[in-house]
Amino acid sequence: MYSGAAAVATAGPPRQDFISVTLGPEEAVGAAGYNNSKAWRRRSCWRKWKQLSRLQRSVILFLFAFLAVCGVISYTSMGEAWKSLTNKSLDDQRTEQEIPGLKLANPAVLPAPQKADANHGDYPELSLQKQPKPPHVRRGPSNLQIKAPWRDTRLKTRHSTIRAVEELVQADKEEKTEKSIISWRGAVIEPDQSTEPPSSKIKEPEKPSSVEAEAQKEPVPINERQLAVIKAFRHAWRGYKDFAWGHDELKPLSKSYSEWFGLGLTLIDALDTMWILGLKEEFEEARKWVANDLVFDKNVDVNLFESTIRILGGLLSTYHLSGDSLFLEKAKDIGNRLMPAFKTPSKIPYSDVNIGRGTAHPPRWTSDSTVAEVTSIQLEFRELSRLTGDEKFQKAVDEVMKHVHTLSGKNDGLVPMFINTNSGQFTHLGVYTLGARADSYYEYLLKQWIQGGKKENELLEDYMRAIEGVKKHLLQRSAPKKLTFVGELAHGHFSAKMDHLVCFLPGTLALGAHNGLAADHMKLAEALIETCYQMYAQVETGLSPEIVHFNLHAQKGHKDVEIKPADRHNLLRPETVESLFYMYRFTGDKKYQDWGWEILQNFNKYTRVPTGGYTSINNVQNPSNPEPRDKMESFFLGETLKYMFLLFSDDIDLINLDKYVFNTEAHPLPIWVPA
Repeated sequence: MYSGAAAVATAGPPRQDFISVTLGPEEAVGAAGYNNSKAWRRRSCWRKWKQLSRLQRSVILFLFAFLAVCGVISYTSMGEAWKSLTNKSLDDQRTEQEIPGLKLANPAVLPAPQKADANHGDYPELSLQKQPKPPHVRRGPSNLQIKAPWRDTRLKTRHSTIRAVEELVQADKEEKTEKSIISWRGAVIEPDQSTEPPSSKIKEPEKPSSVEAEAQKEPVPINERQLAVIKAFRHAWRGYKDFAWGHDELKPLSKSYSEWFGLGLTLIDALDTMWILGLKEEFEEARKWVANDLVFDKNVDVNLFESTIRILGGLLSTYHLSGDSLFLEKAKDIGNRLMPAFKTPSKIPYSDVNIGRGTAHPPRWTSDSTVAEVTSIQLEFRELSRLTGDEKFQKAVDEVMKHVHTLSGKNDGLVPMFINTNSGQFTHLGVYTLGARADSYYEYLLKQWIQGGKKENELLEDYMRAIEGVKKHLLQRSAPKKLTFVGELAHGHFSAKMDHLVCFLPGTLALGAHNGLAADHMKLAEALIETCYQMYAQVETGLSPEIVHFNLHAQKGHKDVEIKPADRHNLLRPETVESLFYMYRFTGDKKYQDWGWEILQNFNKYTRVPTGGYTSINNVQNPSNPEPRDKMESFFLGETLKYMFLLFSDDIDLINLDKYVFNTEAHPLPIWVPA
């Protein structure tokens, strides 16, 4: 320690003041030894803290305590959330391991997957697959975006797959040539593959968070049976392109064509089939024809029903799948030109429309329209209204359904075949069938209900009542195999006659059951599809006739199925294959694929024309000479081969039946959802 004294000036110039400072030992050492050490800083902070007032120190302590409490609360809540998330993740992993067939909000349309080492049984194997990053967003209507799952990238992938599978098939044929079957027209048919599993795994549907994610699922590889369908389509298309391009239907034997409306029916009917099969080159050349040559402004009468389901339905479906507005514009054009058909006293439309003159009329021999025709145009016109915002289309067809709903003359929900366009009343009362002239009325009751989001109860009531009427009045069992079939009722007399057209019913029943209707509908569907298959299997060529009669009593030497000479033709119809598709999609039972494969083989064996195309035949009972008719109906490409391809696919998102509903010409239209 040292001391200093104050000096005092006694006089003279400026005065100077001095301050004396006394330093303690610690301060002296600190001042001399300051080096910014942690210890020194702690002592300096403590001095500053002691210099604060008691109030200031209390405020600071309160703030620190408050922050500490908040931190503890936040940590607790975040910890619980993180623990819950971690547990959920672990539970999900455990569930995936323990329950492969986890039930979705919308039930899976195929059964739970088998383990990898399980034997191949009736149910195909399921596998999950990551969704790739979306390459594009497709165009679509403003209030509902529909995915284009096979455009560009998917088509390229599919074409690569097709080429690869073709090479494998060709190599397999070279090794096993002796096992091939040579048809009477020179077609080479692959041996039956009923015991082989599909070459692809079933895709488990995932619930996408957006349209973009939904549209980008990686396609399931095409299997050999699907490749056989593509080969058949290309062969049929080659005949049409070479000999009937731009015309309605191919005559493959005479290498010419036939006209019905002169609107390229086969080409329009086949547009969405080509898209679904991934045939990009064929699709593009057909699109060019639609853009440059399809003109509706012509003086020609068209049938309202046929032009609606084939042309309007085909254009709308292709628009939704491709996103190409060309097809919507053409759909609006033909839709407007068909509207004069509804200008009748009863609002029940005429059967024929002149799309150039804007006039309509009934057939020359009657003022009646068939019930099926006036009640099976609704899906298409309703969708056209939704896309265009013009209510006139839906209003016209909805009035028809509301009117038919109130009519008398039904028999437990079954309707007569004819309705008068002047009076609006049923005619030819007492005759009830699910065959020609009435069939698709029942189909469209259910499908309109599904299309509209299951809100239109009158449609559902009419459908359910009609199915009960079928059970009560039209169901019988044959002998000797006890096949369940749907006959006809004429003035109280039952006829054991069943059109091939009735084979739409198993698929429709299965679709209803899938959408929550009575479980016994599926049981009936299973019984009826067995009958429809037997209509093929019990015939010499393995192809069904147009009409069969069933034996109700066992007779020695007689099968269940009897065929009359006038009914033994086959028109390459799709109804049985259609129902096989629905049954396989909803049950996963591979026998339905095997039955469809048999039918395709027999089409190739007895109806394929070497120079291109397939022909309907006159005699399914004569394998040596089935008597070709020289006509390939447009629905062979529009329906039969499309349903074949879908039947053999194990990709349930290839036209997902929870998102699309097929019109009666196999053109998929979207199920409506809120905008």
